[in-house]
Amino acid sequence: MKKKVLSILFISFSIAVSAQEPTTNSEKSDYKFTKVSLLDVTPVLSQGQTGTCWSFSALSFFESELIRKGNKNPAILSQMFISRKAYEAKAEKYIRMDGKSNFSEGGAFHDIPFVIKNYGIVPQSAYTGLLPGCYSYDHSEMFSVLNGAVTGLLDYMKEMGSDGISTSWKPALNGILDAYFGPDVKEFDFNGKKYTSKSYAQSLNLNMDDYVSITSFTNNAPYSKCFLAIQDNWSWGESYNVELNDLVSIAENALANGYTLAWGADVSEKGFSFRNGIAVVPEDPSMVDVYGKDNKNYSDAGAEKKSNAFLSPVKELTITPELRQKGYDNKTTTDDHGMHIIGMYKDQNGTRFFLVKNSWGTGNYPKGYLYVSENYLKYKTINLYLHKDGIQTSIKKKLNL
Repeated sequence: MKKKVLSILFISFSIAVSAQEPTTNSEKSDYKFTKVSLLDVTPVLSQGQTGTCWSFSALSFFESELIRKGNKNPAILSQMFISRKAYEAKAEKYIRMDGKSNFSEGGAFHDIPFVIKNYGIVPQSAYTGLLPGCYSYDHSEMFSVLNGAVTGLLDYMKEMGSDGISTSWKPALNGILDAYFGPDVKEFDFNGKKYTSKSYAQSLNLNMDDYVSITSFTNNAPYSKCFLAIQDNWSWGESYNVELNDLVSIAENALANGYTLAWGADVSEKGFSFRNGIAVVPEDPSMVDVYGKDNKNYSDAGAEKKSNAFLSPVKELTITPELRQKGYDNKTTTDDHGMHIIGMYKDQNGTRFFLVKNSWGTGNYPKGYLYVSENYLKYKTINLYLHKDGIQTSIKKKLNL
């Protein structure tokens, strides 16, 4: 890990103004957003140079769930405890599957309930995942070492044939995790009480079975369970497939009734610009100029993009289920990034935008947030993750929830 300037910034959400006062996405923008709904959220953090957006966004979501349930000042939960335990489980499945499952920095929202059920959770103050003298996250070297360990073990298995492997590889893997994350936490003190990771998880009073993943692709039957065919779904978590209009109405209904949503999405599109605090789908994509490229983990603002579409409303592409499915089938819609939807706004033309909390720090104008158009959400959503009670009764009945 590299020593860098402190990037875990606890900065209050400056967009939370009165409903009557319009907001905008950048200092030079003509967009005027009026609040429809805005829910409570913990401060924006930075995932640094890691592929742990899924952990940051999902834990931000669960922190908002704690607020919704009455804890007005919840502890920040440890993203790196989740990441560490997911590595342990991913490595075991990778070896069992002879390398035919995914082993990477990435993950899915399902991973958080998996870890909490099996290992518990701890507050960030009890497990930062940073070694002494380090102030930001960089998992580049660590993942290279971890990946070398598991792929090396596979090579050894092929050499040995039927002789099998010893049980020593798991302690060896944990030794690598200890070296980069710090020793695993067994017991800790918090607010004057002693906890284990499992007893702390129980104290949060969150039922992991109450949370569901919603998606919308036509290669699966509507209102049925399916498996998202994405690399990072290594734990084989299930989703519920709904029609496209219902995907949007679920998000709107949840926000209107006090429920935020974790959002898995493709952010490689020309119209996604964190630097400009906005994501749109211009009908004419050539109006966006792109300079540079996104990094492999989508862990920063990425390529620089310039367009009038980021500064004033433009006509957007009409999104149909067929167009959405085409992007999924031809791999132009991919599972890039996890974020946290916390509100809904309308621009001066009545177009709906979702307010999204990111995990790339607070460098852009909306201080770590961006406005995502309804069309972008319809087009590039991989899945939504939320409390099942945030879904309207009519759709819950179709899903047998």
